[in-house]
Amino acid sequence: MLRPDECAALDLPQGVQGWVREVYLRGNGQPWVFARSVAAKSSLQEGGLNMDELGTRSLGELLFSDQAFERGALQVCHYPPNWLPQADQADHLWARRSRFVRGKLSVLVAEVFLPKLWAALGARSENN
Repeated sequence: MLRPDECAALDLPQGVQGWVREVYLRGNGQPWVFARSVAAKSSLQEGGLNMDELGTRSLGELLFSDQAFERGALQVCHYPPNWLPQADQADHLWARRSRFVRGKLSVLVAEVFLPKLWAALGARSENN
């Protein structure tokens, strides 16, 4: 089930059944970004995209390699801790999300920047 804020961002009625994909983007073996991508099941069917076939392929690769996808405005916020997996729940984590549209297909992608990313960036700037 999609969250109410996701339904609103996708212009869908609340309670719509959807497809949800949650993954970690890693750097140096550490989780740096938590990504949550969602779409209405009907949108996927009408848009001719079977997300189950994506496997380990990056959704970003698909979205940015298909010139037909248009990216909407970026939204930035502090991500609510209770929306994260329990191991990563923390206050004041920055996140961004945007909507990608191709015809009837609409996918919302959120990325949450985890503390290990900021630690790695801090360590890198100290070494330069």
